[in-house]
Amino acid sequence: MLSAIIWLPLLGAIWIGILPRFSRSIALITVGVTLMLAIAIATMFNYQDVGLQFVEHIVWVEPLGLDYQLGIDGLSLPLIILNSLLVVLSVQATAKDVERPRLFHALLLLVSTAITGAFLAQNLLLFFLFYELELIPLYLLIAIWGGEKRGYAATKFLIYQALSGIILLAGFLSWAWFAKTGDFNYESLAATHLPANLQLLFLSIILLGFGIKMPLVPFHTWLPDAYVEASTPVSMLLGGIVSKLGTYGLIRFGLGLFPDAWAIVAPWLALIAVFTAVYGSTIAIAQTDIKKTIAYSSVAHLSYVLLATAAGTPLSLLGAVYQMVAHGLILALLFNLVGIIEAKTGTRELNQLHGLLNPQRGLPFVGAMLILTMMASAGIPGMAGFIGEFLSFQGSYAAFPIGTLICLASTGLTSVYFIIIINRALFGKLTQDLIYLPKVASYERVPAIVLAALIILLGVRPNILISHTQVTTDEFVATLPSATTQIAKLEVKNPLPGAKSAVLGFPQVKHLFKTGVPVGRGG
Repeated sequence: MLSAIIWLPLLGAIWIGILPRFSRSIALITVGVTLMLAIAIATMFNYQDVGLQFVEHIVWVEPLGLDYQLGIDGLSLPLIILNSLLVVLSVQATAKDVERPRLFHALLLLVSTAITGAFLAQNLLLFFLFYELELIPLYLLIAIWGGEKRGYAATKFLIYQALSGIILLAGFLSWAWFAKTGDFNYESLAATHLPANLQLLFLSIILLGFGIKMPLVPFHTWLPDAYVEASTPVSMLLGGIVSKLGTYGLIRFGLGLFPDAWAIVAPWLALIAVFTAVYGSTIAIAQTDIKKTIAYSSVAHLSYVLLATAAGTPLSLLGAVYQMVAHGLILALLFNLVGIIEAKTGTRELNQLHGLLNPQRGLPFVGAMLILTMMASAGIPGMAGFIGEFLSFQGSYAAFPIGTLICLASTGLTSVYFIIIINRALFGKLTQDLIYLPKVASYERVPAIVLAALIILLGVRPNILISHTQVTTDEFVATLPSATTQIAKLEVKNPLPGAKSAVLGFPQVKHLFKTGVPVGRGG
């Protein structure tokens, strides 16, 4: 079944080439069936089982150690469903008069295949192939159907993402060479024991690669350009699921494979998370383009995932996974609503938008949905955003109290820039140019209604996701050094004030690189 949800969208893309006149219908049917298969897997998934499920393993290129090995657990399951859902809604949100519809829909399906394959791959080379596969279709989607600066944004996106892939490939190849396992299968590499200095080196390489993908400051500059210039369906995918490849990689290939080295770099990652949260929120306040505001807000909110993962407590890691799903739903809905506003008014500028909440001549449905979604992003109780942030901050506080409080304060800045948008764009009088706005068609409302319903459902019934994820996240935490999980105190210098976990600062890391033995620990 795992192969089916990977390759069915690819078959749909081929089918579109055969019957180009029905590209939209074929795309909807294909991704709809894929979503139902993903949901079926979730219903059969044994959430009490720690290991991989529905495993598929075929020896592919044995001399290279490249196997076709797939598996799913509580970390990848919610992201697979999220990806399938967002592709369905992205196709639904595509304008019916889109130019070159056959190519557009086929590229969306290729993106779905690549992302699903990356989440399910249990061979590092196979993961890399899927990881790189989504670059070309996304590049074309931005370059052909994007805004005025689409060429610049697409090229920048491609360069940064290709660099991320090159760095990861270098890390994977070096790691496998030193490990001498003879293959790139995840379980084989996880069972190897390398010296601490080599673990730290390979982890640093992997963190850099996935840090570009997330992205983290200062590797974030591709994100505003790509998100803003991309069309609405592509923005929904970029913000909703593509960036989650970075956070997923941090947990799966960072924390999961290098738990000892993770304990060393944890406070440094927390420091980066704090800076990214404050930076993203502050820059978002200064924007006048609604879409760019949302783009920078996503930088800030993904940093909460990094903070929670760095803390490495059972509650924080569970919160990190929940935050990924909540962030994907919320951001996709925000981009969908902004896309409708731009389609109806011809602008995204706050200086030109007023009175959209007018029940007679404005866009009351879009305005009401925008308020609801911004409340969810700001962490209002009863919605998915609150659950993700609460779990993340509650779990992270034990390890990084000051860093957690700073990130918590940055959520207040979320309210600031969203209140600015609501006050300027939704209230007041409609300008003369916008006095007769086209109505929002029924088919245009479907993605917003579905996403809003899920945001509320996961906010009211969080156990729907928690029950399928907790066993897996607890297993990840169990691999960490006991001193980290028990918050033992060592008299070492930490880069983040108030950090209490048993992690090492810069002098100890420097010593580790030289000797391979952490200061204050046994060899």
